[in-house]
Amino acid sequence: MNPYVPILAIGAIGFVFAAFSVVVTSITGPKRYNRAKAAAYECGIEPSPQAPGGGRFPVKYFLTAMLFIVFDIEIVFLYPWAVTFDKLGLFGLVEMLIFILTVFVAYAYVWRRGGLDWD
Repeated sequence: MNPYVPILAIGAIGFVFAAFSVVVTSITGPKRYNRAKAAAYECGIEPSPQAPGGGRFPVKYFLTAMLFIVFDIEIVFLYPWAVTFDKLGLFGLVEMLIFILTVFVAYAYVWRRGGLDWD
């Protein structure tokens, strides 16, 4: 049996469930639309007008998002290593230590530069 068949089966089941959920909720959901439901919700406060072009986000927002992605990808690389740790032996341990050291240096650099401060 092909080892990818279970992965494809789980993907297919997930897709069918998502499509089924969207179709069933559109059929069985309430259809009572009015002006209040179509308005933007901001905790009961009237929505404030936005600047032309949708307004600008501070660069700090994008830097925080990029840092999250970098350190999240590190965790994604740690899972396969943890699963095959016994098979990789000393070589795998040294390679992962180098990888973690590299990411830690990047983390220390960002920390020293103030990239983690929430001002």
